[in-house]
Amino acid sequence: MRKNIFTLLSAALLSLGLTAGLHAEKKGKAEDLKPYFTASTSEVGKPDANGFIRRWLLLEPIEKPNRTNTVFTDSYLREVFNTEYFPGQFSHFPKNGEKVKVGKQKLQWHSLDSELFNVKLFRFATKLDKPYYGVLFWVVTAIDCEEDIPDVRMSVGSNSASMWWLNGEEAVLLSGDRRMVQDDCMSRRLTLKKGRNIVRGAIINGPGMSDFCLRFLNEQGQPVTNFTVSTL
Repeated sequence: MRKNIFTLLSAALLSLGLTAGLHAEKKGKAEDLKPYFTASTSEVGKPDANGFIRRWLLLEPIEKPNRTNTVFTDSYLREVFNTEYFPGQFSHFPKNGEKVKVGKQKLQWHSLDSELFNVKLFRFATKLDKPYYGVLFWVVTAIDCEEDIPDVRMSVGSNSASMWWLNGEEAVLLSGDRRMVQDDCMSRRLTLKKGRNIVRGAIINGPGMSDFCLRFLNEQGQPVTNFTVSTL
């Protein structure tokens, strides 16, 4: 009897130990992303005072070796960005922690809030001990509007090349070897429709840093902020 009680107690302690270890591991990963990111919460997200969207689902980098960024021509980028690397790439809205398989890579989505107006993809990769040169990043977020917001422009900067979609339609292509500059490229006039709008982006880089920033501007060039941002 005593032996059975001891066995059950040992099993319980071991289970608690394993559970604590798992929580410590998760906490450690979240802590490792500071000071550049914090984990998104269930609270409603909003663009910052300058309109920049900081809440994103970021997929761990896909390996896409390129020794130089000079190959990022329009034709090359359209071929790379329109290739399907994982199921639901252009249609499914992922969840935090969801995993996909790209070739031999098993990659995870992370719902994060950027501490800066520009989302530091290079730091995201290095902090998670993932490849950071010769990579392709996929990002997605949802914008919820109480009414239609017409005649806005998606304004993007990225390092290096990138492509961006709004509700499944191409909005902006940034080609060539470039550094991240806010409002570097703008889309044609767009409408953020009443309800949910999905923004997707793909950013590619060979050597060097990787980051991006994105916001919407009205016809007067002022930031649009009357919407909420969600990764749920």
